[in-house]
Amino acid sequence: MPQYRRHYVQGASYFLAVNLADRSSDLLIKEIETLRYAFKVVKQKHPFYIDAIVILPDHLHMLCTIPSDDANYSERIKLIKYYSSYRIVKTEHISKSRRKKGERGIWQRRFWEHCIRNEADYRMHIDYIHLNPVKHEYVKRVQDWQYSSIRSG
Repeated sequence: MPQYRRHYVQGASYFLAVNLADRSSDLLIKEIETLRYAFKVVKQKHPFYIDAIVILPDHLHMLCTIPSDDANYSERIKLIKYYSSYRIVKTEHISKSRRKKGERGIWQRRFWEHCIRNEADYRMHIDYIHLNPVKHEYVKRVQDWQYSSIRSG
């Protein structure tokens, strides 16, 4: 099986989608303060700019820009998962393979990334992020979802 290779560009903007292992869970909303803490710690250690973000009960979407001398968005996602998982009480099912690797069962192992190509691509992904709570029928208007960057800008 060929190994997946990610696309790394210094100073680029990336659209990222990160999912819980249990897609029926609402853990991200229940543990929103824990998730905020994880983002804060990671941003202090590995700076990046959040252009847009939405946190839904079972997944998040983010468009972020990495500093011009860096390209390692994967490390940031890995650490956000680590710092948030570390502070959440262990109640989830942990598979044998995850236990063997010392992993929790909170997050899906992988995540989706897309390197932003141009201004139109950037706008399209910001719109997608902000519309996601409406798409999933959590709210009727984007500005009504409290876990969205649309409310701060």
